[in-house]
Amino acid sequence: MTTLFGWGAMFGCQSPSPFVIKADVQLQMLGVPFDREIADLDAVPKHKAPYVEDEGRIIEDSTFIRWHFEAKLGADLDHGLTAEQRAIAWATERMFEDRLASIMGHERWLESDNFERGPALFFAAIPEPMRAGVIADTLDRIRTGYEISGIGRHSRAERMQLAQRDIEMAAALLGDKPYFLADRATALDGIAYGVLTACASPVFDSPLRDMVATFPNLTDYFERMEKRFFNPNRWPSMTAAAEAA
Repeated sequence: MTTLFGWGAMFGCQSPSPFVIKADVQLQMLGVPFDREIADLDAVPKHKAPYVEDEGRIIEDSTFIRWHFEAKLGADLDHGLTAEQRAIAWATERMFEDRLASIMGHERWLESDNFERGPALFFAAIPEPMRAGVIADTLDRIRTGYEISGIGRHSRAERMQLAQRDIEMAAALLGDKPYFLADRATALDGIAYGVLTACASPVFDSPLRDMVATFPNLTDYFERMEKRFFNPNRWPSMTAAAEAA
């Protein structure tokens, strides 16, 4: 039995985490039967999601999840791609995961108005006398992390310049193809869809949303991915999970 742990639809996206979306899409592409459950970050060593429990074994991180099941099943999500296309896929995945996702996360967590619109909801179950302190500590850790990575040392205008180039290049790579590298979804599509739809979230006041909307081929791509992989969204109710907490 396999269970994917993460979070369901939130902030106008299929999950608040692009990496949970990536794992969900890739497990579906691999044909793995799996259940979906709300993550408990204190239950796993890396304290992050997604993670899976597969026949009693815990695998953390979306990339290691993919590699685990490819090895287990003798499968390859990038079958049929040339060596050059595989290199493009890996480099583009790094663009989405290591930079554009970080810029998106900075917009959500460290722009105060956006924090109140979104991530503040994650702290609702904490007793009110403790909540402000927990939020402050969390934001300090997140801010420090972004400064160490370098993204937090740029001005917001500079981050938007970087994001604009990433989104433009994503739209150029997609072109008029149904998916990023082939006429079928490959591994890259999981994270591409996850990060780009996170940027396009209608909940947050961010230039990222308008950048994505500039490219009709991206919005058409979202519709294809949602119809293929998230119709319906099978995650447990986030509202019910919050109330249970």
